[in-house]
Amino acid sequence: MSNSKTIDPEEFAEIFKALSNPNRLKIFTLLASCCIPGTVSVLDSDDTACVGDLGRELDIVKSTVSHHIKELRRVGLIRTRRDGQKILCWVDPDLVNALRDFFAF
Repeated sequence: MSNSKTIDPEEFAEIFKALSNPNRLKIFTLLASCCIPGTVSVLDSDDTACVGDLGRELDIVKSTVSHHIKELRRVGLIRTRRDGQKILCWVDPDLVNALRDFFAF
């Protein structure tokens, strides 16, 4: 995803489409609310947010969480990094700022 000055309406439509799924919206909201965008989210004692942690928190299976994370990542809402067996997740701060700018009428 590019910065807010160059995001076109089609890109925003894709973002909103991804967030229209209740589980993806929950995942994004959970990640965005627990840490400052751009930092790895803290959901457990290991100070990480990973697929398994999100699944337990939202009561959905890991394969479904992985699918939703893939979609959120595809549209640029979150970033991920593998750490051994875990996939760490965090909200992309540039895209959060682009959304903030978009809604600043």
